[in-house]
Amino acid sequence: MNYFFYSLLAFLLALFLTPVVRLLMLRLGIVDKPKALARKIHKHKIALGGGWAIFLAFFLVVLLVFKFTGYSAPHIKSSYLLALFLGSLVLMIGGLLDDKYNLSPIKQLFFAFLAAGIVIAFGIGPEIITNPFGGVINLNLFSWSNTEWGNFFLFSNIVVFVWLMGMMLTTKILDGLDGLVTGIIIIGAVLIAALSLQTKWLQPDLAMLALIFAGACLGFLVWNFYPARIFLGQGGSLFLGFILGCLAIISGGKIATTLLVMAVPMLDIMRVIFRRWQKKRPIFQGDSEHLHFLLLQSGLNHQQAVLLLYLVSFLFGITTLFLQSQQKLMALILIFILMLALAIWFTHKEEKV
Repeated sequence: MNYFFYSLLAFLLALFLTPVVRLLMLRLGIVDKPKALARKIHKHKIALGGGWAIFLAFFLVVLLVFKFTGYSAPHIKSSYLLALFLGSLVLMIGGLLDDKYNLSPIKQLFFAFLAAGIVIAFGIGPEIITNPFGGVINLNLFSWSNTEWGNFFLFSNIVVFVWLMGMMLTTKILDGLDGLVTGIIIIGAVLIAALSLQTKWLQPDLAMLALIFAGACLGFLVWNFYPARIFLGQGGSLFLGFILGCLAIISGGKIATTLLVMAVPMLDIMRVIFRRWQKKRPIFQGDSEHLHFLLLQSGLNHQQAVLLLYLVSFLFGITTLFLQSQQKLMALILIFILMLALAIWFTHKEEKV
């Protein structure tokens, strides 16, 4: 019952805060202008910065649960929650600056680098990961020991940095259709919670954290689903990927789950980057080549495209509730093959045109 209550509280807070944030952003002129870029499909000015509603709702409820209720959290150190807050705050401030002043890609990446660095500095990272072929892989390699910060596991930190940057980049680029990113993140958070409650893991505190996050995202989604009245903004899109990525790390063993939920958009980004390189276009220059835009071009309407991508993420993600490690690897390979076939089909279709 506690899970439902605190998730509902986060939902209601985000539901209430979102229109307040929307009004503030409109008054500050922090909006996404219609047709500012060729790939934009909305027709009216839409407020940016909606991620602030999720940020506030999430951390207010987290503060209440983990600091003022006496809730037992054996798997979540106080330093971990502080790292999540500081990293998220950096992303939200950087995103607000970008939404207002349209920062260069390098400046945008600086805030993401800093957020990932904060997580590493606070010691959030796996020491071992499951080997899909049996046993575990020890990440405590090339360690610098006996420093004032304790053991500093270099390889583990590299894994954390690459993972978080990949998650943040994915959610940033995926934020192209109303409600798309928010909905997929909810699916990922709920599945992490479901796994955390299984007897094999039994991490109720991690499930609580994930469900609070899912509730906050759902409250925002009410305002963000098509037709959206507010967008996440740069900070919000990075923040969602950052938190889900951190949940996967802190919970241990949930990286495969998150990968399966996010595999299609991640592989789609790789496909688009390759296509931009093939066409000699700047890699970081936005275009309409992403899968969600191609689905619209194929005849699906906005809601159908979003719901289809929700379904794909859910179906692949839910397999983690009963697949073993090696089977999860096979599922990822299957997704890769399907995305490769899809890329070939879209390329062939484009050449015929």
